[in-house]
Amino acid sequence: MSYERRANSPLAEMSRVLLRLHKALLDDERLAYERVHGRIASNGAFLQLVLGDPWFAWLRPLSQLMVRVDELDESREPAAPDDIATLVASARTLLTPSEEGEGFGRHYYDALQRSPDVGLAHAEVRALLARPASGKECIK
Repeated sequence: MSYERRANSPLAEMSRVLLRLHKALLDDERLAYERVHGRIASNGAFLQLVLGDPWFAWLRPLSQLMVRVDELDESREPAAPDDIATLVASARTLLTPSEEGEGFGRHYYDALQRSPDVGLAHAEVRALLARPASGKECIK
């Protein structure tokens, strides 16, 4: 059974801004990959690389976060404030660039340095995470 997304929900908006960030990161990472390995033949070949090549593995935690946001937003019952707060905390933690770290944080830092589009998408996500989600809670 399929459930419709709540178009104006905080989770739907979070999904939209995370999707823009994810796309900017994929575009940037594709360019970096092609500089080293040559042009990727097709979008299908690129999808296969994203899904299976270690080069793109660092992006998987963001993909997993996006799935969790969408699943919660598309569930039959409205999301509980605690569930939203957990996702927001996960997003804040994940989307913290780290110049000296490893894994996602380090790759994310590097992408922010290389790509204005990643920087703009990052700013949009951070602005959303800093806004009140309702009268009682703040996505911060």
